[in-house]
Amino acid sequence: MAAEARHRQWEQATPDNWMYPPEDGWTYDQVRELILPFDWELLDGKIMVRGATKWWHNRVRNQLFIRLEAARSESFAVDAEQTIFLDERNVPRPDIVVFDKTGLDIRTLDCIPVEKAVLAVEVVSPGSRKEDRFLKPGVFAEAGIDHYWRVERSEDDVPVVHEFWLHHEAGVYAPSPDCPTHTGKLRTTVPFPVEIDLASLIDV
Repeated sequence: MAAEARHRQWEQATPDNWMYPPEDGWTYDQVRELILPFDWELLDGKIMVRGATKWWHNRVRNQLFIRLEAARSESFAVDAEQTIFLDERNVPRPDIVVFDKTGLDIRTLDCIPVEKAVLAVEVVSPGSRKEDRFLKPGVFAEAGIDHYWRVERSEDDVPVVHEFWLHHEAGVYAPSPDCPTHTGKLRTTVPFPVEIDLASLIDV
């Protein structure tokens, strides 16, 4: 009887029980309708609170999105704060995602299918360092996303972009062999050619 009651309790995540996942973790079907007074994402079956962000983070994310959107080739789409369905217990929401829109009805998408995601970008905040430097890259790499950018704030406030590509044999991200760390300018050809003056991302 007690086991049956626990099962019923875990049928869906609610504002009262979301902090107490089942033994195997929440699934996306259990949390997709959950409404909480903060942003969140699902990682390893746990509902992870996305911390409040400040001006620098939001400005860099928004401007980087605009530059990628302007540079993208026709087959790609760029979104900010859009979930990616990696598996039933991992549905992260990177700051920016670039994906292949071929064959997708993007106007009805709930989540981007992981096999379509080609680049995930995280802009690091003081409250997200551990996730963006270690947890998220591990999850994205395991799911097979080919490219990951980690954007850090330098001492003079200008963004620094660390570019990684997926080493398929090892199943982990490795620094880009061409230019692993972009300072001053971001120049890359993947997933499409783009050149960005990084200081301009924070110009007002």
